[in-house]
Amino acid sequence: MRGLVSATVAAITLAVTGCAGTSTSTAQAPESPPPTTRVLGTTATQPSASAPCGRGGSAADYTHVIWIWMENRSYSQVLGPNGQAPRLATYGRRCGVATAYYALTHPSLPNYLAAVSGSTGGVRSDCSPTSCPQRRPTLFRQLRERGRQWRSLAENMSSACDRASYGRYAARHNPAVYFPGIRSDCLHWDLTMGGATGRFARMLQQRTLRPFTFLTPNLCDDGHDCPTATADTWLGTWLDRIVASPTYAAGHTAVFVTWDEGLDGSSNRVATVVVAPSVTPGTRSATRYTHYSLLRTTEELLGLPLLGGAANAHSMKAML
Repeated sequence: MRGLVSATVAAITLAVTGCAGTSTSTAQAPESPPPTTRVLGTTATQPSASAPCGRGGSAADYTHVIWIWMENRSYSQVLGPNGQAPRLATYGRRCGVATAYYALTHPSLPNYLAAVSGSTGGVRSDCSPTSCPQRRPTLFRQLRERGRQWRSLAENMSSACDRASYGRYAARHNPAVYFPGIRSDCLHWDLTMGGATGRFARMLQQRTLRPFTFLTPNLCDDGHDCPTATADTWLGTWLDRIVASPTYAAGHTAVFVTWDEGLDGSSNRVATVVVAPSVTPGTRSATRYTHYSLLRTTEELLGLPLLGGAANAHSMKAML
């Protein structure tokens, strides 16, 4: 039985007694994360046929994983009491939020590289793909070696696997272009995302999603150059399309939304929302996660070995 059952019972008990609940944890090995996942005792925990989460199932059901990466916001700016992302906050209430998720470093690029390879590769800047190429195993290569495909879909990218940056397309937010060892696949599988009737939208409707999909919004839609409200509108629109699609209805797709780095240089805590059919609405996990946790969870869901830092990170499977 899933680990959230006990937390759900606790939440119901608190609702009856009128007491405020708190989560506690003890230090444990990454393989056995502390039991800090809980479910909010609100009406959001009551699933309906049209709800994106709370539809049943388990982590074992997922064969497709989507990552959506946003830019340069701390947790408080997005999901805090004065958060500026109401549409994403709605998905957080209807699905799950990792409340103690942290980016690894600054600036942007090393976070992206670490998330797909398990290491920053010693990168400490937003260097270009040609000035700091990366040569180590990646999540992309893991899938290819097992005869499976992936897709990176970037807004406003003019040509496949483009290593140049221009306009609102930033190569540093598209990690696949940094690994020469997967260049051949990248030229076929790292493509422009398109809009409401574009490539990603068609994949959702035609159920042609690959096991792993990395979405890179443009520099406005990811919040880098535009207000949080603009990024939230983009996110809400695409999350609505995803959960309304035949692909999501099949019950095999998990979506993770996160930010590359926070603006508070000390903690680097960022907002991370998990949307998947089996997630109990109102789920909150206070386990400490990082971008390595996201990599670990994805590798576990897709049956892949753990790369680098993923091996020592807490898995997020307890949220599913």
